[in-house]
Amino acid sequence: MTTNLEGGCTCGKVRYRLKRAPMITHCCHCTWCQRETGSAFIVNTLIETSEVELLGEAPVIVDTPSASGKGQRIARCPHCHVAVWSHYPTAREAAAFVRAGTLDDKQAIRPDVHIFTASKAGWVTLADGKPAFEEFYPDRLAIWGHEAMDRWEALMSARK
Repeated sequence: MTTNLEGGCTCGKVRYRLKRAPMITHCCHCTWCQRETGSAFIVNTLIETSEVELLGEAPVIVDTPSASGKGQRIARCPHCHVAVWSHYPTAREAAAFVRAGTLDDKQAIRPDVHIFTASKAGWVTLADGKPAFEEFYPDRLAIWGHEAMDRWEALMSARK
């Protein structure tokens, strides 16, 4: 994946640039993501929030519930309300789960893994050869690789 990918909301007021390649890209099929997006799944690409450069207006942060009970914070355009990324409790605001569908180049990011496939829509066929797990994957290193894990560990140690 190339760096400096740009994206934004539908009205164009919230714009961003990814200054670095993401650590991992999840295609999540859980019922919470289905409900939140109104679709069969969501594709989130995980990157350090410090590597997301704002090019336009700042999004507003909306606290929402989650299956874990810990909630998530969704960054939305204050005008058109499109979600551009979210923050989960594990990493708080240090990591952004960027909505891949908000990227200008929709082909630049592809899922590395499918998660929560036990609740995927029956008409969705997983034929991309990527690992798929009924829940979350049991071994992060096996999916992420060493460089991504090093970045994640640095992120987690910096926020302590």
